[in-house]
Amino acid sequence: MKIAEETAPAGIVNFALLLSANAILASALPMLIVLGGLAGLMLAPTPGLATLPLSISTLAGLIAAAPFSLFMGRFGRQAGFLLGAACAAAGGAAGLFGMMESSFLLLLAGHFLLGAALTCFQFFRFAAAEVVPDQWRSVAISLMLTSGLVAALLGPEIFARTTGLLAPFPFAGAYGAIIGLAVIGALPLLLVRGMPRPVTSGGPAQARIDVLAILRRPTVAAAVFAAAISQGVMALLMVPTPIVMVGCGFDAATAGSVVGWHVVAMFAPSFVTGFLIKRFGASLIVLTGLALLAISALIAATGLSLAHFYVSLIVLGVGWNFGFIGATSLLADALAPEERASIQGINDTAIALASTIAAFSSGALVAGFGWTLLVLGALPVVAVTAFVLRWTWRRSGPAA
Repeated sequence: MKIAEETAPAGIVNFALLLSANAILASALPMLIVLGGLAGLMLAPTPGLATLPLSISTLAGLIAAAPFSLFMGRFGRQAGFLLGAACAAAGGAAGLFGMMESSFLLLLAGHFLLGAALTCFQFFRFAAAEVVPDQWRSVAISLMLTSGLVAALLGPEIFARTTGLLAPFPFAGAYGAIIGLAVIGALPLLLVRGMPRPVTSGGPAQARIDVLAILRRPTVAAAVFAAAISQGVMALLMVPTPIVMVGCGFDAATAGSVVGWHVVAMFAPSFVTGFLIKRFGASLIVLTGLALLAISALIAATGLSLAHFYVSLIVLGVGWNFGFIGATSLLADALAPEERASIQGINDTAIALASTIAAFSSGALVAGFGWTLLVLGALPVVAVTAFVLRWTWRRSGPAA
């Protein structure tokens, strides 16, 4: 990948525009978390399929991550993000008509498109690292994810104000709002100028050989593994939470508030995570994130009160932030420019795979074994991951 050099002012402007676009477009995420469970519960033919819309969203991410990365490698980040915004608008439209027609299939189609769009928006963090000097990559990645804090605050508020606008069709207004977010979020992207364009080199056979060799590097493999597990554990605990809460007697607005604060916790630490990485190193921040994921599971296992749901989901969000940003920083530092388009796509495919497995299994695990056993099941996964990462880093030398 050949990265064009930019002047500092142009880089700052592009970073600000990308930050604005991500804040607006990502506001659909907290809405999607609540809508996927509650709209699914309303339209699903059986309660066991209530989490299927969210599962379909994560499956879409699995399918779309690599194609989006390769598309951006060929046509540039700007074109890729605009395509993602178009997918979000189409997904919102499908969800809207799904609720109006009481069509579960249309709802699933909408969530598939929305899941693909949200996966596309994950590449904003890599775009941020490409428009700043190398020594500021971790900070740029971290600050880019602070836009998720705006989304965490804006998304639930939009959901609350729009979900009943198209009564008597429940939740249809919220899906319509997602269309508006996609259109507005595309506007800053149209103003971006001179974004670096990744250009891969070598033929298909050489690319396959290079990819395998790159993935065998301990630093690359550890970064991908850490990001995938952080995402998977977070999804395993987060996806069924609104349904579990409603089953415990809490209303949809309360469940939405818990999810909203969880998303705040996912992104609020981003103001400092990059600086913590510069001070203590990415590997220590990743391990700290895994420890917080384990603490979240323990809190969730101890009770079903509103306080338990709030605290466990907030700690879960902070743990995800440390693990995800730390792993992203490790990967950004481990790759040469020409390697990024292919490996970033594989990385986000692995993340989506972990999230898909967690989302698809969470509903069945809650129904079959209960909430407590589900959250406790995350503990051995986290422990094994921490052990493998420490062993890998000791063999390959200290991580950044």
